[in-house]
Amino acid sequence: MSARRDAIIASISRQPRKILRPTDLDGKPLVVSQYFGSLTFGLDQMKSKLSKDSYQALLAMVNRGTRLTKEVSDEIANVVKDWAISQGAGHFCHWFQPMTGLTAEKHDSFIQTRTSETGQTQSLERFTGSALIQSEPDASSFPSGGMRSTFEARGYTAWDPTSPLFIIESTNGKTLCIPSAFLSYHGHALDTKTPLVRSTEALSKQATKFLKLLGDVDITSVFSTLGAEQEYFLIDRAQFSLRPDLLMTGRTLLGRGSTRGQQFEDHYFGSIPSRVLAFMQEIEQELYKLGVPIKTRHNEVAPAQFELAPVFEESNLSCDHNSLVMDILCRVALRHDLVCLLHEKPFAGINGSGKHNNWSLSTQKGENLLEPGKTPHQNLRFLAVLVAVIKAVHDHADVLRIGIASPGNDHRLGANEAPPAIISTFLGESLSGILNKIEAGALIESPSEEAILSLGVSRLPVVARDNTDRNRTSPFAFTGNKFEFRAVGSSANCAVPISILNAAAADSFSLLTERLEKKLAQTKSRDEAVLSLIREVIKETKNVRFEGNNYSAEWKAEAAKRGLPNHMTTPEALAVFHDKKATEFLVKQQVLSADEINARHNIMVERYIKQIEMEAATLLELVQTHVYPAVEGQISKTAQMVGYVKEAGKSISTDRLQDINALYEKLLKAGASLQTEYTKALDSKDEHQKSTLLSEKVLPAMNKVRDLADEAEGLVADELWPLPKYREILFLK
Repeated sequence: MSARRDAIIASISRQPRKILRPTDLDGKPLVVSQYFGSLTFGLDQMKSKLSKDSYQALLAMVNRGTRLTKEVSDEIANVVKDWAISQGAGHFCHWFQPMTGLTAEKHDSFIQTRTSETGQTQSLERFTGSALIQSEPDASSFPSGGMRSTFEARGYTAWDPTSPLFIIESTNGKTLCIPSAFLSYHGHALDTKTPLVRSTEALSKQATKFLKLLGDVDITSVFSTLGAEQEYFLIDRAQFSLRPDLLMTGRTLLGRGSTRGQQFEDHYFGSIPSRVLAFMQEIEQELYKLGVPIKTRHNEVAPAQFELAPVFEESNLSCDHNSLVMDILCRVALRHDLVCLLHEKPFAGINGSGKHNNWSLSTQKGENLLEPGKTPHQNLRFLAVLVAVIKAVHDHADVLRIGIASPGNDHRLGANEAPPAIISTFLGESLSGILNKIEAGALIESPSEEAILSLGVSRLPVVARDNTDRNRTSPFAFTGNKFEFRAVGSSANCAVPISILNAAAADSFSLLTERLEKKLAQTKSRDEAVLSLIREVIKETKNVRFEGNNYSAEWKAEAAKRGLPNHMTTPEALAVFHDKKATEFLVKQQVLSADEINARHNIMVERYIKQIEMEAATLLELVQTHVYPAVEGQISKTAQMVGYVKEAGKSISTDRLQDINALYEKLLKAGASLQTEYTKALDSKDEHQKSTLLSEKVLPAMNKVRDLADEAEGLVADELWPLPKYREILFLK
């Protein structure tokens, strides 16, 4: 108890950390707009520094993929170096996102040396175009999924100029970070960014073709936008350090729920604790300097759970920014003697953490294609784009489920405000009613004459932006002018699910373009052809639409009748990789090659296995070194007390001693059973079989041990229990 007591004292003794606000030369505090993006250097900043010809060459590289000459690339690099050094940076790195789920970086100094005439070594700051555009990190220790042998270490990082360069500040210096893709020697994608960029190109190509058929001949490109809400837990660093399970796995493998949880619903949007608010304020300041448009901060539903949310951006940039958000959340938390937990389910019995991906489509003119319009043409276009997205979810639900699959998300999906593993869409009563009437060919009444599109066969009212309630149980819900992909886990790299979603949408637009071309060849009325296509797609995709409670047992049964997949665990979801028909759209849209799909399958299975193996080993160690000794100490203490009373010649009930002894026996058997199942899984040579054993045998055995350990926590004297309890971790401010 002494270590727990010290942690409690430390937790309640801490004061909010004060931070220095950005000021002008006179010491006057700056407003956010005055320092927003001050640590970034993108195309806008380069335009004012580069010669006109060099800037045009850079734009040609961004827009058409043309190569830069050595002279131009060196000019760009020199401008970048001068800016970075003026900000105090002494090093640079290519910042990339390998398939570890994290970011990676290797720092190099701007220093280059030369030998003087006298033989002395001299240094100077120099940065070349080749160093900016490409680097060659050792790729041998990054996941490749079998696309190369370990001894074949060559890998390349390539600058992504569409995402601004940025500077990361640390205690003793600053580093210029160059957002980059990560490729193998043979050009295979070894990262999450490359497929995302490819999916963006595929989406633009296919959506533009479709929109031109609708009459939007001036649209030259389409891109997806993303606003990724980030949920997280904050706990005191002292409490964290005494929990080996949190330290090793990111979640509590045991822990009795406290008598108070979230049942009063008083934490959500409640007053933000002062220490947490100080942390949030520093987070926002750091992110604003990096050009991350954070808009919202608040308490989430569970105790010690919080959220921040940005304004939407182009998806590639938004994914980069979310990776930065996760990194900075964890680093800044330590400055406040806090630990940020990004695991989807760090605590049992209360809400887990998600990352709601607010996804939409925009044209190069800034028009949101999922914004219900005010003109007949916009209205028809909105409905056509809407059903195209619904078709993407309907046709590729299996693979979308892969995009959100992880060991952590398995604990979250279908519990405490998280949507289930069944991928479905929610549109709301009004919009669903409109689609149902279109399907039936019925007339649609509207109180506003200007909101009616008369096609002779139907009238379509403008859809009000906020005329639908929110369905918090739906994994893919329409929320007025975007879809909220709620099923993404809090620790996920957004690029993975968004790459798949973009590719699915691109495939849907491609198929609908072919069908619309055939209809247009058979009729003179474009509107009638479009409406006919919309009606067909509504009928074909009706099964994926659901307006009710996604948590209910009735929905699970109904979804099965509709033929919707329900992959409850990551191994079940990853098995879809074996179905080439399910994943062929990724190859067709040139987002992933067959080899890259196979590699990702191997990597995701391997990571699942490693995570569950680590959790099982940690739990076995935890019960051996913490739980068993605590229970044994209680047995000894209780037995000693019973003996003292009997020696005094008085009677005493032995029920408590018998109960603790019986529980101890159950714990020992459960621990032994877990060890047996764990050993069997380890001995399996087939990775698919191993992942299945871990999911179907080891995890249930772990849950059995946990249940008994949590029961023991309620019987063992508080002074004998060595691990910080939920009440201390979650409620000490």
